[in-house]
Order: sequence, then structure tokens, then C-alpha cells
Amino acid sequence: MVGCGEQKPQPQAAAAPPVTVAQPVKRTVTDWDEFTGRFDAMEEVQVRARVGGYVTSIEFQDGAIVHAGDLLYVIDSRPFEAVAEQAEGQLADARAKTELARREFDRATTLNQTQAVSDSVVDQRRQALQSAQAAETQVEGVMKAAKLNVEFTHVLAPITGRISRHLVSAGNLVQGSDTGTSTLLTSIVTLDPIYIYFDMDEATYQKNSRLWFEGKRPSSRDTPNPVQVTLTGETKPSHDGTVNFLDNRLDVSTGTLRSRAVIQNKDLSILPGQFGRVRLIGSLPYEALLIPDTAVATDQSRKIVFVVKADDTVEARAVVLGPLDDGLRVIREGLKAEDRVIIDGIQRARVGAKVAPHPAASGT
Repeated sequence: MVGCGEQKPQPQAAAAPPVTVAQPVKRTVTDWDEFTGRFDAMEEVQVRARVGGYVTSIEFQDGAIVHAGDLLYVIDSRPFEAVAEQAEGQLADARAKTELARREFDRATTLNQTQAVSDSVVDQRRQALQSAQAAETQVEGVMKAAKLNVEFTHVLAPITGRISRHLVSAGNLVQGSDTGTSTLLTSIVTLDPIYIYFDMDEATYQKNSRLWFEGKRPSSRDTPNPVQVTLTGETKPSHDGTVNFLDNRLDVSTGTLRSRAVIQNKDLSILPGQFGRVRLIGSLPYEALLIPDTAVATDQSRKIVFVVKADDTVEARAVVLGPLDDGLRVIREGLKAEDRVIIDGIQRARVGAKVAPHPAASGT
């Protein structure tokens, strides 16, 4: 029981809740746009038979790396060698006839000077020589074609790359290009460097065009803008490259612009047909303020952060967010470098109430 004149004890004010605060990190960042891409070979060749015949041997291992000029297939060359020998004999005969026609023409020319033969005889000898020369040229062409066919019986790799499996086994008859349905023997694709194709949405294209007009970003049409590629199963980009092609129109069915980048593939680990995430540079480097992404809250349609003012009261600050950069969120508008942002204990903070701010440990 309280005696006369004694006052009741006043309840103690609740202690301010502890929170962890940190100032925004200031550093140079670059914005990136992300797309899904598919790899494709820079060069692909379908190896076909140029002459018909029976395959006598296969000189490569399925799926191996081959080099330009390597022997792949051998086709029976004996029929073509026989044709080449026949053409050589015809050429020797044509050359002999040309030599005889030349001698007769020279003789007629000499005799014509003393009027021993008429001008018409000289003209006949000249025409005979020209006919013999034309026949010789024709036979030379036949012989060259025959020798080429002999060469074509050895099918060589036209480019360096990884070869597919053999589609024709030894002993099979293949058709040549002279039939119009040349037999497909195998295919070869190049691997280093390699293309990656991706489709840029119309909004991103318009944004990049606007930045180019404002001088804030170089155009990929005339500048090899850098890209970073993350392969399936990876968490960070593992390959660098540059853009080297933008199509001349948007796809009317998808509203996207086909784009292409060149990626180095020194270890040949990437194959055509694989998927990858493409990061394309979206701005020039600029100074930005960054905070942990967990410090950002949502208030209806706004993004806000909680800032501790000089009197240790909490203020909700609307912010405009940028992309993530190395785990931190870029803040485009709404914060200053000296602001103390609550990065831990947001659930204990109340707007207008006091808090007990504690600076974050170094490196947080």
C-alpha cells in the first residue's frame, strides 16, 4: 500500500530495437541485358561424293577432330584412271596432228612466196592448223577432267573441325555430283570460335537505340560490344565474346531481333546446339550506389528502403532499382552516399520510431 504523498513508479520506456545499418557502396558498374541463346558452328560443311563409285575405305574415326586436307574416304579410282589414260592417248594423237598441220602450213606459206602454190592453198592449210589446235585443246580439257575425277576419288576434309559419324560404309556404291543427287558421306563443324544466336526483344532494342542516340552506349552494329555467356548448370559467366551481327528486321511473329555473338571455345567443350545465357552490355560504365538486395522492401507498387535519420528515427525512402551487380542491388534514385540504410532488422523497424543502429561489420 502506497503511503500518503508517495507517487506511483512510472513504467520504463521500451528500449529502441537494435538494427544493423550500412552506407551504400559506391563503385563503377555496367548494366547488362540477359537473353537465352543457342550455340551454332561458324562453319558447317556437308561432305558429299563428287564422283560415283564403290567406297573402298574410310580413313577417319567417327566424332574426331579432322584438319583441312585430311583423307576421309577412298572411292575405287580404277575406272577413272582408265578414262584418264585413254584421254592421254587421244591428246598425244591430237598433238601429232597439230604438229603435222603446222608443218604443212609453214611449207605452203614458203611456197606461196614464190607463187608455187596459190593463196587458197595457204588458207586451207591455215584452217587445217586451227582445227587441229582446237581439237588438241578439247582433248586437253577431257584429260584434265579425267585427272580431276581421279583426284576426287580421294575425299578430303575441306575445313578443320569435328567430324560426324560416317553415313556410308565401305563397299557401298555412292552417287557423284554429275548425277544431281550426290551422296552425303558425313559432315564437319568448326568449334573454335563458335557462334551463339539470341533474340533481343523490341523494348531492349529501342532502349539500346535511344542510348546510342544519346551517346551513352555504342551500337552493336558498328562496335563489337562485349558479351558474357553462362552455360547450363553454371552460376557465373565462364566465356567472353563480342557481338558481330544484328539482323536487318524484327521477326513479325515474335517481335524480336536475331542477334549473334562470337565466343572463344579453346577447349572445344561447347558444341553446336547447346543453350547458354547471354549477357550483353547495356550501358557504358558509370558510378552507382549499391545496397544488399535484402534491404529492399515492397510497399504496394513501390520499392522502398528504411533509412535511419540523424535522430535515430526510421524513414521509409522510395527508390528506383537497377540491376544486380555481384550480389548487390544498384539504386538509381532515392538514396545518397551518406544515408544509413537498415540492412538487418527491417522487421523491427517502424517508420517514425527510434531504433538503436549498429554499423555493419566490415565486408558485409
